[in-house]
Amino acid sequence: MDAGSKRLAAFEEIWKKPVIRIGSITVLAGGLLAFLPSVYLWLRFGVFPPLPMALKAWAMIAAAFGAFYIVEPVSYYAILGLSGTYMSFLSGNISNLRLPCASMAQEVTEVETGTPEAEIVATLGIAGSIITNLVGVTLAAFVGAALIRIFPPAVADAFKVYTVPAIFGAVFGQFSLRYPKVAVFGIGIPLLLLGVLKGIPVWLVIPASVFGSIGIARIFYNWERQRS
Repeated sequence: MDAGSKRLAAFEEIWKKPVIRIGSITVLAGGLLAFLPSVYLWLRFGVFPPLPMALKAWAMIAAAFGAFYIVEPVSYYAILGLSGTYMSFLSGNISNLRLPCASMAQEVTEVETGTPEAEIVATLGIAGSIITNLVGVTLAAFVGAALIRIFPPAVADAFKVYTVPAIFGAVFGQFSLRYPKVAVFGIGIPLLLLGVLKGIPVWLVIPASVFGSIGIARIFYNWERQRS
């Protein structure tokens, strides 16, 4: 076994196995605890929706967001890594906070994406973002709401409408600088689908754009490897 194989084997044993064990427990525990308020209302006050109504509500949510169940873990994994995926899906705010923080940490430390070093750096960046997020959200809950109320309506509406698109645009711009060829297809595929196939559901556009971009990136990777 060469040095690279030994290094990967050690990383698998020291890092990945404990991460899978701890991550599985914490994510499953978080999912179960999410039902705690409903269980309390049921046991304490006897309030519980009929099963057909609960299933209908779940089906409506699944129809709107079901594509994200598959798309987000697959598309974010390359940056978040294994441990970062567990941490991010447990803490939330993945696309607008965890992903940019992980990417920026990797960029600052100049590690190669997809390597063990990149996963460790991403984990540290995500952990820092979670701590900062707890402090920031607590302050924003008190200060931010008060500021929004005193802002002119145009400014307040701009914060509500354009904050998330601005974050996504910044993240796209950051990755476009690193992978300009893929970025052309990353923005071109959804624009083509929405422009040509008008009326196509968003839940189809998202996986088509994500997996289409991944496929294009793979083609470029194989092409450049063959040339070298």
